[in-house]
Amino acid sequence: MTFAGVSLRQVVRWHPPLVYVAASMVALGAVALVGLVVDDRILVGAPIWLKPFKFAVSFVIYTVTLAWMISLMRRGRRVGWWAGTVIAVLGLVETLLIFLQAARGRQSHFNAATTLDVTIFAMMALMIAVVYTATLVLAVLLTIQRLPDRTIAWTLRLGLLIGLVGMALGYLMVLPTPEQEAADPVTLVGAHSVGVADGGPGMFLTGWSTTGGDLRIPHFVGMHALQLLPLLAIALGMLGRRVRRLRDDRVRLRLVLVAATAYAGLVALVTWQALRGQPLIHPDGATLVAAGLLAAFTAVGVLLALRRPATPAPAAQDDQTRVYA
Repeated sequence: MTFAGVSLRQVVRWHPPLVYVAASMVALGAVALVGLVVDDRILVGAPIWLKPFKFAVSFVIYTVTLAWMISLMRRGRRVGWWAGTVIAVLGLVETLLIFLQAARGRQSHFNAATTLDVTIFAMMALMIAVVYTATLVLAVLLTIQRLPDRTIAWTLRLGLLIGLVGMALGYLMVLPTPEQEAADPVTLVGAHSVGVADGGPGMFLTGWSTTGGDLRIPHFVGMHALQLLPLLAIALGMLGRRVRRLRDDRVRLRLVLVAATAYAGLVALVTWQALRGQPLIHPDGATLVAAGLLAAFTAVGVLLALRRPATPAPAAQDDQTRVYA
């Protein structure tokens, strides 16, 4: 089996609008890095340019991943191309609005202090809803594709499914807290943290709360199934060149199904932990027991997945671990 390298020209051909937006996000990320160095303003307990930087990096990963997925489509390719284009355009506009609010010294999310702030936040909420719908369209299209490698095919489908759940969990953050509902006038609607106010002590770089629950964690973990599950499938395919058991595509498929199930369990676990107002790094006994059970079930699943197949596997084809360009 072989693993084909991919040139920059081939990457651009995957889906030019998404790839060009990814390039623009790299540039915006560089701007945010400069802001972190030269601008010492603090907003809600964090450097004001940290959030724009994290969004730029996140969109680079997201857009390149979707461009690759769209390049694999044969059925419904035109619909997939337009769905990707909608995501590219709206993702760029949303990131620019986040940069605008940072430059103004204002919160981009949950901000209801002025008419302009409310308008920007409402626009962002509407655009994310459209991006979610377009991503759902891509997920449906990927379920009907016939790809040469079943392992890759299932990681794409399950990665998108779990990613959609992760995206949907972001809407938990826009629900007003009891304190916000009682405020007059209302200046904020929604929060990242549960049980504590936003802007308190946080983890390095991510800023996730170390004193209360943080809804950004399940949102982040869920969305990155889009990258991690396909990467696992590719890694298993490459390992198959050295590990005899992994040369069987049925074994690799079982392993990624176990991984996807475990990953979904992890998303549920960190969501439950955050909603109980519990910091990620300070789990209580119930969280540790749940995590231990998840780890045990995953280990059993891996052992069962690695068992010797009852019947010989068909001859493996050279392109089963290929990155399709």
